[in-house]
Amino acid sequence: MDLKTIRAEKDAFFAHHPQSPLTREQKKIFQALEYFPEAPELKLEVTVEHFPEKQVVHFQTSTGDIQTYQRYGRFHFQVDGQEAELTIYADQHGFFLPFVDSLAGMQTYPAGRYLEPTLLPDGKFLVDFNLAYNPYCAYNDSWSCPLTPPENRLKVAIRAGEKIFTHENKQELT
Repeated sequence: MDLKTIRAEKDAFFAHHPQSPLTREQKKIFQALEYFPEAPELKLEVTVEHFPEKQVVHFQTSTGDIQTYQRYGRFHFQVDGQEAELTIYADQHGFFLPFVDSLAGMQTYPAGRYLEPTLLPDGKFLVDFNLAYNPYCAYNDSWSCPLTPPENRLKVAIRAGEKIFTHENKQELT
């Protein structure tokens, strides 16, 4: 499925689906999420350096709860000529990649965005930052979302995926 279709389906889900993170009032005026233009250079196949021991980590959530993950491995990549690295986590649902980039609070959600990397048959991972999305707590404070750990806070800008749902928009939609 192409990125344009994925985004259109997500917007339709947010606008109409009963499991949308938007409230009934928000849905009445919601039109679409904001996205960066597609960035093919940020669709990566990466080699992950597995951690020798699968360390269990506990992420605090936006509502003060705790979620448990396992540190799976780390990968290195470049963005605009700058080196970066991120850690992939795993739980019973699969792989999880929370991250905060240097645009946080300006163009991207301050607490970070999420990805679910795909394990490829050759052992590499597909990490497509064009699919980066905001956690549901970015739209509605009643949702509980894991907070991005310090090791996944980038000093580079990831100009791909979903943009911030601004506080002003959130208030307008409440």
